[in-house]
Amino acid sequence: MKIEIIINGKSRSADVDAGTRLIDVLRNDFRLLSVKEGCGAGECGACTVLLDGMAVCSCVTPAVQADGHEVTTVEGLEENGELDVIQQAFIDCDAIQCGFCTPGMIMSAKGLLLKNPSPSREEIKSALAGNVCRCTGYIKITDAVAEAAARIEGRARDDIAGRS
Repeated sequence: MKIEIIINGKSRSADVDAGTRLIDVLRNDFRLLSVKEGCGAGECGACTVLLDGMAVCSCVTPAVQADGHEVTTVEGLEENGELDVIQQAFIDCDAIQCGFCTPGMIMSAKGLLLKNPSPSREEIKSALAGNVCRCTGYIKITDAVAEAAARIEGRARDDIAGRS
């Protein structure tokens, strides 16, 4: 069957079978390689993308479910050559180590900040709970999301309270 998806702001189409996963369409048909397959079971978050602004694991999302909808990957966050505030905060807060989980973390954070631009640290931790990172203790990642939220609100980094 043919599906039509808006991927990173561009209308795209793909021929898929009923069992084709969204991750396979994104990686194989459209070469969006930031979408990583870690577990294939929706447990690690490496494949997280936004589907109509909601964070979903693309390894367990049927491609047909995206038909007629908008999908955003980390490649779609950059605008006019400028990184998204979340991407820049990850860099500035040293929240990237090996980088395998980073795109999924960023997309989960983006999904959170779209619905709650001023999350508490507990809300950040909850939103990232479905993403596994084997390199860090998550502190710098949580800091990066808090920093991105602060930048969105126009607060200075020093104003972020409650780091832990």
